[in-house]
Amino acid sequence: MIRQKLVIDRRSFLRSSSALGGLALAGLSPRSGLAAAPLLTVSTRTLEVLGKAATVYAVTGQSGRPGIFAEEGARFSGLLLNDTDVPLQMHWHGQVKAPFDQDRARPDGGMLAPRAMDAHDFELTPGTHWMHSHTLTEQQLLAAPMVAREKDAGDVQDVVLMLHDFAFRSPEEILAELGGTSVHGAGSGDGGHAGHAMGQHSGHGTGTHGGHAMGAGGGDHSGHGMGAGHGGHAGHGMGHAGHVMGMIHANDVAYDAFLANDRTLDDPEVVAVERGGRVRLRIINGATATSFFVSTPGLAARCVAVDGSPCRPLAAERFPIAQGQRLDLEVAIPAGGGAFPVLAQVEDSPRRTGIVLATTGASVTRITSEAESPSGFLGLELEEQLVAVRPLAQRKPDRVYDLLLGEEPGYRWTINGRVHGEHVPLEARSGERIEMTFENPTGMAHPMHLHGHHFQVVGLSGRSISGAMRDTVVVPPNASVTIAFDAGLPGAWFLHCHHLYHMATGMMTELHVT
Repeated sequence: MIRQKLVIDRRSFLRSSSALGGLALAGLSPRSGLAAAPLLTVSTRTLEVLGKAATVYAVTGQSGRPGIFAEEGARFSGLLLNDTDVPLQMHWHGQVKAPFDQDRARPDGGMLAPRAMDAHDFELTPGTHWMHSHTLTEQQLLAAPMVAREKDAGDVQDVVLMLHDFAFRSPEEILAELGGTSVHGAGSGDGGHAGHAMGQHSGHGTGTHGGHAMGAGGGDHSGHGMGAGHGGHAGHGMGHAGHVMGMIHANDVAYDAFLANDRTLDDPEVVAVERGGRVRLRIINGATATSFFVSTPGLAARCVAVDGSPCRPLAAERFPIAQGQRLDLEVAIPAGGGAFPVLAQVEDSPRRTGIVLATTGASVTRITSEAESPSGFLGLELEEQLVAVRPLAQRKPDRVYDLLLGEEPGYRWTINGRVHGEHVPLEARSGERIEMTFENPTGMAHPMHLHGHHFQVVGLSGRSISGAMRDTVVVPPNASVTIAFDAGLPGAWFLHCHHLYHMATGMMTELHVT
């Protein structure tokens, strides 16, 4: 069983930062040559889920830990190795300092070939970010943390929590069950790939390379529908005909399990914490089609950052987190110690996953994988309360875009009536203030993500606010969300829904910055 610990306390970090992903050894650069040891290696591994074996991906640093954990100001400078049998493509999610030409390291372009390496060099954006495949291989856990610990984080223990939805069947099978067809085949444009670690957009193929030899072990999926009777979406995993277009629902994929740091609540990771200590939970929703509500029973939690950007501390009993989003929650461990679950309950379902924080000698009791009742739907309640610590400067927008999110027969998801490949790119000049409004008349929420930028949420269903800085914002059914940002580095940046199968079947466009 995989028991990887994603736990680094402040003192241990200061003692061993050179081992954490190798970033303290900043001498590795694109000019170091392919003989240098890679900073990151993408490989395959065997994971046990519900007593069955499955082959999934791993993204590990030089220390053998998942992903990257470094200090603010560190550079990602070195090599990325694709140690698998299939071409791969990675996205540095939340990184705003990765230049567009990072994707053009190979003269022939394309995705990173098996056993090949790419060279990269950019300063990490501070905060809780992550890396993941930009093809269907994301469903097979091709994702990892990419954290640059803030200089003002203080004396807290950092606990990174990665959430995933898991299926034994391949992502191609899931897409076929939904009735959809990938629109991202080879030759679907020459842009939109800035910020990816593994190659240019030619051969993007969201559905071309995912699933090769993945999901071994089969598995019985019966009984794993997402909460039949809870929102009228029973049967979604077995075909998109399970709901009427426009009917509000969630969870159109039937998953076998939900994972927190690779494990279910049947055998959760138990993280050692100190009595009287403070813990910063860096929660990353790496799920492909699932949103969650996070809670910390027995501990008072306050949100101090979303999507890697600091916000005014906000206390709540539960916090929604959509696909691609991150939550930084601070909790104080009682002086008397104990065991405290950190739970992530699936949207509109009783199913849940999580980890346990425990002090030395504490008794850890079993937690059921289902809550007493479904969680309800994600809305805009959290967004209404979040306030950025460092908001955008006030200025009028130079360009305004209205983006209508749509659903068409055949599991075809659109932006302004077009799928990617038919899209008309959005235009901007570096430094211009851009304002975008997403309108969602469809029956599902859409977490909209813009590559290469952080934006501020400035409007909710027509009402102006001064909200959080984010890179992914959820747009619930029958709602609209307005964002503002200053156009950043030149390039063609993807703008898409972070529901993997919505993106794969069309809900993606590009922002061209000149």
